[in-house]
Amino acid sequence: MIILCLNCGSSSVKYSLFNNDTKRNIAVGLIERVGYDNAVISQEAPGKEKFELTFNCPDFKTAIERVLSTLTDAEYGVIKNMNEIGAVGHRVVHGGPLEKSELITPKIIQILKDISDLAPLHNPANVLGMEAAIAVMPSIKHIVVADTAWHMAMPPSSFMYALPYKWYEKYKIRRYGAHGTSFLYNARRASVLLGKNPFECNLIICHIGNGSSMNAVKNGVSFDTSMGLTPLEGLIMGTRSGDFDASIAFQMMERENISPKDMYTIINKKSGVLGITEKYQDRRDVEIGASKGDERCKLAIDMETYRIKKYIGAYTAALGRVDAIVFTAGVGERAPIYREKSLEGLEVLGIKCDKERNNAAVTKNAESLISAQDSKVKVFVIPTDEEIVYAEDVAAICNGTYDIHTNFTYSFQKKEYRNSLRDESLKKELIKKPFLKKCIINTPEEILA
Repeated sequence: MIILCLNCGSSSVKYSLFNNDTKRNIAVGLIERVGYDNAVISQEAPGKEKFELTFNCPDFKTAIERVLSTLTDAEYGVIKNMNEIGAVGHRVVHGGPLEKSELITPKIIQILKDISDLAPLHNPANVLGMEAAIAVMPSIKHIVVADTAWHMAMPPSSFMYALPYKWYEKYKIRRYGAHGTSFLYNARRASVLLGKNPFECNLIICHIGNGSSMNAVKNGVSFDTSMGLTPLEGLIMGTRSGDFDASIAFQMMERENISPKDMYTIINKKSGVLGITEKYQDRRDVEIGASKGDERCKLAIDMETYRIKKYIGAYTAALGRVDAIVFTAGVGERAPIYREKSLEGLEVLGIKCDKERNNAAVTKNAESLISAQDSKVKVFVIPTDEEIVYAEDVAAICNGTYDIHTNFTYSFQKKEYRNSLRDESLKKELIKKPFLKKCIINTPEEILA
């Protein structure tokens, strides 16, 4: 079965085409600037040149149609026609009550619309993408994969808030977390790198990107996570504040005559790294600014990495034993300075970073080891692959073999699993960056040769 995986953001569509029979990506692509007349689509596929095109994209329906026309293009495409697609998997950041991946129905879409305020930067776009794709491909199954489902394993001591209990009973006010598909993938891959049963591993996973969160994984399942009812809580992010004293919001609303709606916008879209620097939310810009002496950029890096370090310490205490720390997502995979500063001074916890390995680990195509040889706790950089989680959930639902993740075996938790598209890209990357060999692991010898 060939599965189309869609991840619709506020103005983007990230997609991949996955052959579940061979367990390989056929193509991966991205459309940026949905809603504009200068949108750009880019697509990569094994054995083909990278395809890029600028086009007018007024809405998500046009974007989905462009994805399909690119996938079936005579020169750059990878399938003959859209009838080869057996099902579509859709990512949703906040699934609310959803405990596992499910077939999309009008009832499911209404549930997701009703909780859209719990992930205001993501859920509305996720739902728009679903509706657009169903309109374009009405005759096949569409499956929702919720990032929050992974965290349904958390105990009440982790997910409850010290607020009136009736709020939980009436409104289900609790910690839901996010980035669950990324955490699931990384937890299973880390177990492979450790050579252990996934349900015997204790891990701290740091998903650091524009949106960031951390996950304490105990015996292979989510035990605690930094994001809360919404993706606002926890770490400092691109535009989100993360943890702060809630009374500040009430004081500033009174002092500055700010409405509740505007305050919600400020702490979600105008805070975090952007709020500190007042210029940047992209950490690449922040790094450049810091290197040129911009004090605000230096402060943003120090604040963000200190927050990560505090969570590592807290989760180490909560877990009691940590087998590995994992960095993943855009910043986690490709920003050595953030990893280094987050791990500084943690030797007392048995965590020691190898600076040379860490500086070499700047690829999204290979798994890397960045801990020192004498570090009691391993530190890995694992490029995340949420799409394969969607794809295998979708295929299993269509085949009637799906179960909750604790009872389900994914192909990528097997030692022999390989991502062919990443291996092909890594071969090319090593020509330009031979220093990557210093840190990458679990890679075929012919690629490293």
